[in-house]
Parts: sequence; structure tokens; C-alpha cells
Amino acid sequence: MNTSAMVVCRREGPVARVVLNRPEARNALNLQMCVELRRLFEELDGDSGIRVVLLSSAGPVFCAGADLKERVDKDGRWVLERRKASFAAYDAIARCGKPVVALVQGPVVGSGGEILMSCDFAIASQNTTFRFPEPQWGTVGATQRLQRVIGKMRAKELLFTGRVMPVAEAYGLGLVARVVPHDELAGAGEEVAAAIAAAPPLAIALTKQAVDLGHETDLANGIRIELAAIERCLADGGWREGIGKFIQQTEAGSADDEG
Repeated sequence: MNTSAMVVCRREGPVARVVLNRPEARNALNLQMCVELRRLFEELDGDSGIRVVLLSSAGPVFCAGADLKERVDKDGRWVLERRKASFAAYDAIARCGKPVVALVQGPVVGSGGEILMSCDFAIASQNTTFRFPEPQWGTVGATQRLQRVIGKMRAKELLFTGRVMPVAEAYGLGLVARVVPHDELAGAGEEVAAAIAAAPPLAIALTKQAVDLGHETDLANGIRIELAAIERCLADGGWREGIGKFIQQTEAGSADDEG
């Protein structure tokens, strides 16, 4: 793991651990981090040995939003190109064919929320909070992913007011999938990564693809997408191993019950 980088990655068998590594700046997202995130997730997407990615951060803050200090003395063109770099980073995370799970704690602000929403789902510690203050900073952001996750009117309320949203509310709105005690966050990530890594990789990849593509269309076309994915699984033949595994687990459970 390169500890000098602002985004570091450690590979442990089929699990890749990506860490936002700028704790002295509360992991505020700058141009270098955008470039590193895009490059890293493009590499992970093409790495056949990786089954799942855990995305977390160093320090008590997941991400304090965009690093506005780097924009001092910059012109509008630079700021626009910087924003495009952040969109490219979010897109690389979202397009990664491997499941990407965010492990978040402390404040998640602006760009930090965009990073989280680019992942497949998030597990949050009880001390997590969310804030989307872009309009209060004189800019525009989080207008697209946020409304698709929590709904248009709820997104507008958070963006217009810039208020802090507690993690319990975020869970109720579907922004995070699970909430755990802070000292159990790492363990929860380990369990989730192990479960995903143990599943047949083609089935997981096709499930992710089918959900993402189906979300963009109506139910009838979504069913067609799922049928195409099923046909690919059948052609691969790995489904037979899944049936065998199920039978073994069922028989083992029956033996335990009898014992």
C-alpha cells in the first residue's frame, strides 16, 4: 500500500481495500484525489483477481467535501475542469464491475456523499452524519445522484437548507444499507466482503449489471435484461456448482438439527 498517495489501495486476496488518505484535510476531495480514484477504479475493474472493493477513509471524517482551498486564485475554466475530473472519478467507481461497498464514519459532506452514492451500497457507523451544502458554497452539486437515491423533494430540502442529516434518517431514506456501532464498522465490512467474495463471480457481476441497467428502464425491459443475464449464467455452467453448494449446506443444516 502506497501511504504517500492521497488514495491508497491494499489487495488482500479477492478483496481490495481503497482508502481516502488525506486525514489532515478531513479527506477533502482535491484534483489529485479525483485523478487517483479514477485511475485506481479503472485498474480494479480490469483485475480478474478482485471480487469486491471496500472503500473507506483514514481518520474520523469520511470526506469533508470538495477542497475549496485549491480553487483560490483559479479561474472559472480551471474550476469547471476540476468538476469534470470529480465526475469522472464518481463514474469510474460506479462503472466498476466489482461490487463496491462504502464504509463511512463521521461527517460525509458534498463530494463525500457523491463518492458514497457511486458505490453499490454503504455501511455506516452510528456517528455518521450527512450534509449537502453546495448551494451554500455558491455552487451546484449532488443534484442528480441524490434525488435518484432519496427522491426529488427530499433532495431539494437537503440541498436548499444545507442541514445536517443524522445517520438514522439517512438509513430510513435508503442512503445507507446498514448502521452499526462505530467499533463494529470494520468487522461488518469484513463480513460483507467475505460473503460477496465467496459467491460465484459471474453471478455477482451479472446481478450488479442487471440491477444497474434495470434501474434505468421500465419493468418489461428490466425482465429482458435479467433473462439475458440468466442465459449467460446457464451458458457458463457455474450454476451447477451453486446447486451443489446449496444441497451441501442444506444437508449440513439437517444434520445439525438432528444432532
